[in-house]
Amino acid sequence: MKNMKSGKATKIKLRSFNTPQMRTFHLTWMAFFLCFFGWFGIAPMLSIVRDDLGITTDQIVTSNMIAVASTVFMRLIIGWLCDKIGPRIAYSWLLMLGSIPVMLIGLSQNYEQFLLFRMLIGTVGASFVITQFHTSVMFAPNVVGTANATTAGWGNLGGGVTQQVMPFVFAGALAIFGTEHLAWRYAMVAPGMLLFVMGIIYLKFTQDTPEGNYSELTASGKRSKEDGSGSAFLEACKDHRVWVLFLIYGACFGVELIVNSKAALYFYDYFDMDLTTAGIVAGVFGLMNIFARSLGGMIGDKFGKGSGLSGRVRWLFMVLFVEGLTLILFSRMGTIPTIIGSLLVFSLFVQMSEGATYSVVPFINKKALGAVSGIVGAGGNAGAVAGMFLFKKELTGLEWTDSFLILGIIVSSVSFMSFLVRFSVQTEKEVKKELDESLVDQEEPVAAMA
Repeated sequence: MKNMKSGKATKIKLRSFNTPQMRTFHLTWMAFFLCFFGWFGIAPMLSIVRDDLGITTDQIVTSNMIAVASTVFMRLIIGWLCDKIGPRIAYSWLLMLGSIPVMLIGLSQNYEQFLLFRMLIGTVGASFVITQFHTSVMFAPNVVGTANATTAGWGNLGGGVTQQVMPFVFAGALAIFGTEHLAWRYAMVAPGMLLFVMGIIYLKFTQDTPEGNYSELTASGKRSKEDGSGSAFLEACKDHRVWVLFLIYGACFGVELIVNSKAALYFYDYFDMDLTTAGIVAGVFGLMNIFARSLGGMIGDKFGKGSGLSGRVRWLFMVLFVEGLTLILFSRMGTIPTIIGSLLVFSLFVQMSEGATYSVVPFINKKALGAVSGIVGAGGNAGAVAGMFLFKKELTGLEWTDSFLILGIIVSSVSFMSFLVRFSVQTEKEVKKELDESLVDQEEPVAAMA
């Protein structure tokens, strides 16, 4: 089903690939899913890399920070590119160019080279911004929160699957090449090849908007050549709500990135798990994305239908506050059963917080949607970089258990900033009107074509 005026889908039909909206839905989450294999594929093998290159745990933490920090700048750029050239071309080139350092990281012979490759690989993390932008332009207000949360959540699922699959890819490479020195290097070729292939698929099977590609819309006069200009980006930068959401997303997705990059090593060092077991347990955290982030966006849509945009914001506050409390709980656990149980509860709330955030983002500034998505998305990575300083023992003297405790307190405190995200009466009325139209279209039989 789709809105007859905007062409945006008013319903998510998971078994369909027949419409541009649903092809975009599925290919965005698949592309984002594969990006995690490139982005964090090295994470489950870091103990091997550490010994092979002769680097320290603190240097490993620094390399994680660099991989995440480089994404901050790329997300800002990619958001503007989505407004300027369209999500289809932006995603395709990001995937194909990003695959190169993923495949070549195995050439690293020392810490400096490893750090450089991790910085370059970090650019593929900008894929999230395109995923959220592309679904936002394809789906109507009644389901946009659910669409955004589901595509991002299923994409984030790649973080958990990567933790579980890459140890087996490493084991296969070890069986072929015989030494750990070669195995971790060749193991990274596989995710790089997958990224390159997905870049080609995305270019061929998606389009920028329900009405067509940017080039076609510009040629027909439906899109102004001024759309996507720098002025839209500056307008987004001047809106305090964008920066509040920047901080909020740092407190949820940023925290997820920290756990993704630290969990396997945390369980390996603090709970005496072997490499494969630590990777599997760490992977449980990411696997919750199969439903948890979608649930956050879905509930955000429900709050939006009942209480408007302010309702979406209230839901964001509640779930983010509880996320902080569950992280504090996780930090206090000292046995394997309790650490796994608390990890599951924390994972549920951190991912629902992410879904709740991007159930609000599409309504901040529709004319600069790419810029807003990019800035908020960059906040996730900026939050991860800032939070990772807590895990540098040489700097803080903290055990990682205490680092997680402090991080949980920070998250709960940041949740109160959500009350600074407010919408004008006019915006509430416009969104309510568009929502009503979407609900009417959803009930009309003619809309079933989508």
